[in-house]
Amino acid sequence: MSASGYEAELQSEQEYVNGLYSRLDAERARVQDRYRAALRGPVDKSDGSTFVDRDVEVRALAKQQQRLDVADHGLCFGRLDSETGERSYIGRIGISDENRESLLLDWRAPAARAFYVATAANPEGMRRRRQFHSRGRQLLDFTDEVLGRPDGDDPAGENADSDAALLAAVNAPRGDGMRDIVATIQAEQDRIIRLDHPGVVVIEGGPGTGKTVVALHRVAYLLYTQRARFERHGVLVVGPNQAFLNHIDRVLPSLGESDVVFITTGDAVPGLRVTAEDGPDAARFKGSLQILDVLAAAVADRQQVPDEPLHIRLADVTVRIDTETAQWAREEARASGLPHNKARAVFADVITWVLTERAIPRIGKGWLTREDKPAWEHLRAELLDELDDHQGFAAALDQLWPMLTPESLLASLYTSPERLRAAGADESLLRTQGDAWTVSDVPLLDELVDLLGRDESGDRAAEQERKEEEAYAAGVLDLMINREDLMDDEDHLLAQDVIGAEELADRFVERDNRDLAERAAADRDWTYRHVVVDEAQELSEMDWRVLMRRCPSRSFTVVGDLAQRRSAAGATSWAAMLDKYVPGRWIYRSLSVNYRTPAEIMAVAAAVLAEFAPGVQPPESVRSCGVAPWSRQVTDDELPAAIAEFVDDEAGRVGTSVVIGPPGMPGTVAPSETKGLEFDAVLVVEPQAILAAGPRGAAELYVALTRATQRLGVLHRDPLPQALRGLATSTRTPAAPTR
Repeated sequence: MSASGYEAELQSEQEYVNGLYSRLDAERARVQDRYRAALRGPVDKSDGSTFVDRDVEVRALAKQQQRLDVADHGLCFGRLDSETGERSYIGRIGISDENRESLLLDWRAPAARAFYVATAANPEGMRRRRQFHSRGRQLLDFTDEVLGRPDGDDPAGENADSDAALLAAVNAPRGDGMRDIVATIQAEQDRIIRLDHPGVVVIEGGPGTGKTVVALHRVAYLLYTQRARFERHGVLVVGPNQAFLNHIDRVLPSLGESDVVFITTGDAVPGLRVTAEDGPDAARFKGSLQILDVLAAAVADRQQVPDEPLHIRLADVTVRIDTETAQWAREEARASGLPHNKARAVFADVITWVLTERAIPRIGKGWLTREDKPAWEHLRAELLDELDDHQGFAAALDQLWPMLTPESLLASLYTSPERLRAAGADESLLRTQGDAWTVSDVPLLDELVDLLGRDESGDRAAEQERKEEEAYAAGVLDLMINREDLMDDEDHLLAQDVIGAEELADRFVERDNRDLAERAAADRDWTYRHVVVDEAQELSEMDWRVLMRRCPSRSFTVVGDLAQRRSAAGATSWAAMLDKYVPGRWIYRSLSVNYRTPAEIMAVAAAVLAEFAPGVQPPESVRSCGVAPWSRQVTDDELPAAIAEFVDDEAGRVGTSVVIGPPGMPGTVAPSETKGLEFDAVLVVEPQAILAAGPRGAAELYVALTRATQRLGVLHRDPLPQALRGLATSTRTPAAPTR
C-alpha cells in the first residue's frame, strides 16, 4: 500500500471509529437519563416493593453506565475481513445500529474469536486481520496481516509488522497496575480464555507468560457468556498479597466487570488481622488435612466431666452434677451432631432434667407424688426458672461445656503444651502469643466456625430489638387511631387500614445499600459462582478446603507455577492437591511463551531454574531488550550507596523499579512480596543470601530474577551463586539503550 493510499485508508477507518464513538455517546446519554429518572422514581408502596424495584433498576443502570464508560478508551482495536468480503470490527463492547445490525463486535463474542486465533496456515475463513493503534479517540496507525497463506509464504513482506501491536504492548513502560490485553490476546491465551469447562481449569506457566491476565480475561468472558448465572453471586479472586491485588484490580473494571471480590488467603475470615508468620514445620502441619483431627480433638477436650461433683445451692435444696450425669449429658450432646455451641443446649437440657428430677422429690417429700403431674411440672418449671438465673449453675456449664469462639479456642490451644498433647498436635504449634495470627491459622479458624457454630446471642438480641421496634410502631398506630380529630367523612381510612405495625417497623430498618462486592467480602458464608486462585501453588490442603466451601459449584480458574512454590505446605503436583476435592473435574492447560521477561534476562533465570528444577522447561521469551544483565561486587560499606545509585538512576527514567533482597534486609523487599508483579528495572541484592534464606531459596531467587521487563542488575558482597557467574560485571548502573 502506498503512503497516500495508507493515509486515505487511515482516514476512512477514523471516520468509522468516529461513528462508533457517536453511538457510544448517544447510548451513554440514554442510560444516564434512565438512571436519573430511576432515582426520581416512586418509593411510596407500604410493602416497600417499589423501593426494592427502584433499587434494582438503579443498580443495573449504574453497571450499564460503568461498562459504557470503560469502553471509551480503546473502543475499537481491530478489524477482520472474511474471505467473502465481509468486514467485522472488534472492540471492548458490542455496538449495533437502529436495525440491530452489528457495527462493533464485543471481543468475547464467538464471531470475534478469529481475530485472536486465525493464522496464515489456519485462517478461520478470514482474509485479513487489521490491528489499530490509538490514543484516546484518535487512530494513530494500523497494521495488516494477510491470512490464508502457508507460514513463511509472504513474498511482498505484507505481514512484516504483524506482531507490532504485541511488541509495542510488551515493550511499553510499566505503570502502577496491570493492563488488560484485550487488543493483543494471543492464540494460546484465547483458547484458554474461551474454554467451556464447568469445573476447575488449571493454567500453569512460567514467569511472564500472562497466566494471571489470561485468568482475569477468562472471568470477563464467563460473565459475558453466562451473566445470569455468575452476576448474582459474583466472582472471587484470591491473590498472594495485597500488593499483587493492587496490581491487578484494574483489569476487570477496565473490561466493564465490577462484581468481583479481591482477597488474599489471609482475608478469608472477615475482620481477622494477620500479624505473624509460621515456620516451615508449623505451616506444613497446619496446612495438611491431618489438622482436622487436631481441631476436632481440641473441641472435644473442652467438653469436660467433673472429677468431683459440682454442687449447686438452690433456694430449697442443694443439687450436684456428678461424673455420671455429665458423662450422659456429654454423650447425648455429641450424638446430636450439632456444632459445639449449639450442642451446649442439649448438654444443659440433660443436666437440668437430672437435677430437677432429683430435686423435686426432696422438696416435695411428704406431700408430692409423681402421680400429681400438674404440681410436679409446676415445681419443675420453678426450678428451671431458678437454674436459668443461677450464677453457680451457669459457671458449672461454662466449666463443663463452655461457649467458644474460633479465636479463643485456637489461641488457648497454641499456648498450652497440655492441650496440644491432648489434641494430638505437633509441638511446632506451641507459641507464646496465642492470638498472633498467621496466614496458616486462617483456614483453621474458618473450619472452627463450622465445628463450633455461632454464638446466637447476637441473633437473639437482634430479634428482641426487632420486637421492640414492632411494639413501638404499634404504639404509634394506636395514637394515630385514637386521635379525636378524625375526619367526619364516614368513608375515611384508618391508619391500620393502610399499614400494620410490622410494616411500619420496616420503615425504620436500615437498608443494605452496599454493592455485591462489599456485601460478599464482609460475609463469611457468601458463596461465589466462580473463583480465581493466583499463585495457587502456594495454597495448602486446608486453604483449598476454605475455597471449596466458598464455591459449591466447584467452578475455578487456577493459576500457578509449581517451580515458583515457596510454601512448605503448597502443592507439589496439581493432581495430588486437586484430586482430593474435584477428582475428574479439573483440566490442565499450559502457557509457554514469555511476554514479560526479555531473552537476555530469562537466560540468567533459566540457569537458576536448571539447578533446582532440572525437569522444568523455562518459557521462551518473545523479545530481546538489548540490555545485558549486570552484576557488581561491593563491600558492606559500599552497598547502601550502590543501592541508592540504582534508585536515583531509575527515578530519572520512565517506568517502575524495585530493589529485591533477602527477607528483612533494609531498603529492599523480599522476593515473596513481588510475586506476580513486574517492573521495568530490578536490582537483586545478595542473591546468595536469598538462596540460603530457606528450603525454597532457589525458587525465591528465580522469582526475583524474573520480575524485570527491561533491565536487571545484581549487587553482591559474597561470591555469586554458580548459576549467576556468567553475568557481565559493571562498576556502575549501565545506561538504558536509546530507542
